[in-house]
Amino acid sequence: MKEGIHPNYGPAKITCACGAVFETGSTKKEMRVESCSNCHPFFTGRQKMLDNAGGRVDKFKKRFGMK
Repeated sequence: MKEGIHPNYGPAKITCACGAVFETGSTKKEMRVESCSNCHPFFTGRQKMLDNAGGRVDKFKKRFGMK
């Protein structure tokens, strides 16, 4: 590896909007994020799964009399 062209990698402090603080490694010393695994709906189980297809296959089968 060439000398002097790579950023310094070290410990970093990640702060979430909910107040959670994480320690990790990064080229930045401090970062702020909007959501983390403690407050994101996907990880907390508050996310609702929606059927985006809208039952297209069922509508097709019903329209053409298929079983």
